[in-house]
Amino acid sequence: MQNILKAIDKNGERWALLLFYVMLVATMFIEVLRREIMSYSSIWGEEIVRYSFIYLAWIGCAAAVKERGHIRIDVIMQYAGRKVKTLLYIFGDLVMFVVAIIALYWSFETVLVSAKFGSVTPGLRISQVWFLMAVPIGFTLVIFRLVQSLRRDVSDLRAGRPVYEGDKLFD
Repeated sequence: MQNILKAIDKNGERWALLLFYVMLVATMFIEVLRREIMSYSSIWGEEIVRYSFIYLAWIGCAAAVKERGHIRIDVIMQYAGRKVKTLLYIFGDLVMFVVAIIALYWSFETVLVSAKFGSVTPGLRISQVWFLMAVPIGFTLVIFRLVQSLRRDVSDLRAGRPVYEGDKLFD
């Protein structure tokens, strides 16, 4: 069981990103063929692409937090010492953590309103809650990855190791 959890921790976002990306591309491909060959398109195809893209964005955000892949101005980091660099990363993660907590709280408002009124998508006729949950799920993953990052950075600071500056998200 522990090996499964380690595999999910290491590659969970990658697998989810791959799933949603394949779903997005396959649906777009099918819809283009339908339009060009049959002169017909579906409403549900556009919705699947839209919602797959939304999930891609939020899961990708968490993956970028894990690998320190977000856009940042790192000129200061090139000139900062090891300890200062680690403290700057910790500060950045703390600020992002506060923002993520606030955003997570408010993102549930939309989900709860949709659930209360029973909103459904126009084409698929599925509850919009499933698609609106992309934002809280994304911020929950971001918070989880930020906690991991903070633990790693504090450990590196205490041990005097260089701070983790990220890895490639995809090879």
